[in-house]
Amino acid sequence: MEFRSIYVTAASLDEAKRIGRALVAERLVACVNIMPGATSLYRWEGAVHEDSETVFFAKTRAELVDAVVARVTDLHGYDVPCVVALPIEAGNPDYLRWIAAETQG
Repeated sequence: MEFRSIYVTAASLDEAKRIGRALVAERLVACVNIMPGATSLYRWEGAVHEDSETVFFAKTRAELVDAVVARVTDLHGYDVPCVVALPIEAGNPDYLRWIAAETQG
């Protein structure tokens, strides 16, 4: 079984918690780690912006990535939210089994 860590940025801690809770409750991800206080520099609509954001990582099975991306996009306030999947190459076997057990499948 393959696993992924999903990297997401959100406009606020409250938005990250709301999205994260939904993902866990719906068993699309096993857990979410939320890190407030990120500073993001980006180009949007022809201008460079600097904003405070909250970052979160969610752990899931590879086969659920498309569903996670779709759900985050539905729940997110941004027009084009950052939602990217990163491969988990290796890890604590017990933790990886836990991810498998806590996600739908």
